[in-house]
Amino acid sequence: MSSNQPYILLFDGVCNLCNSTVQFTIKRDAKRKFKFASLQSQSGQALLKKFGLPLDDFDSFVLIHGDNYFLKSSAGLHVLKELGGVWQLFYVLIIFPRPLRDFIYGIIAKTRYKIFWQAGYLYGSCT
Repeated sequence: MSSNQPYILLFDGVCNLCNSTVQFTIKRDAKRKFKFASLQSQSGQALLKKFGLPLDDFDSFVLIHGDNYFLKSSAGLHVLKELGGVWQLFYVLIIFPRPLRDFIYGIIAKTRYKIFWQAGYLYGSCT
């Protein structure tokens, strides 16, 4: 997945875990490969529509690069790979079948508001 095109990461804009993931990526993106948009934003919705993806599935994490896209666990692993350094070592997890990886991803996605909203509230990041 290499070219001069940016990687566009679509995320749930109201999720503390997702926003933390974006901040994590920004801090480690030394080559400034990534651009970001929330799934709910006009830009995010336009990209979802372009690729024929559901416009109301905010439990997903989407990585777009050129004419290719990756969803959920595959998107996360590709982000880590592109960050390079020690983070790219996690890409080895791609060997596990996608349904298994996405099952685990789904458990986290379904509970993230409960777990991370409460954590954000406790630490002052939620209003």
